[in-house]
Amino acid sequence: MKVYLACDHAGFELKEKIKLYLGNNGYEVEDCGAHIFDKNDDYPDFVSIAAQKISQDPQNRGIVFGKSGAGECIVANKIKGVRAVMGFNEENVRLAREHNDANVLSLGSAFVTESQAYDLVRLFLETPFSQEERHRRRIEKIRRIEENY
Repeated sequence: MKVYLACDHAGFELKEKIKLYLGNNGYEVEDCGAHIFDKNDDYPDFVSIAAQKISQDPQNRGIVFGKSGAGECIVANKIKGVRAVMGFNEENVRLAREHNDANVLSLGSAFVTESQAYDLVRLFLETPFSQEERHRRRIEKIRRIEENY
């Protein structure tokens, strides 16, 4: 599995720490930007790149970072095949993986500590989709909605 990262200036520091964490734990990582801290950058420029790459190979995952994480989550969810979720606690992330097969985790640097971020990222990457029929059915309905709009 490849992990795509993206952020804006508000998520830059946390993204850099998570990038090191992932590399040190054997994950293949691609940083889609921002590559430098620029207080005037715009998250859609970078998050859309990461989300498009995940859309092309849904076995991969993405982690996006901002101040709240909300805008980044919205952008990622505009890309067909992406199921992004705001990560704010362990149960929310676990359920997003088990029930929704979420493939993008959005973290807000203003709301999660560095330590929490490590735990949420680990949980996101290690929790499998349950494959329960009801959850597969719901994801298929989401795919059909994407096809129509």
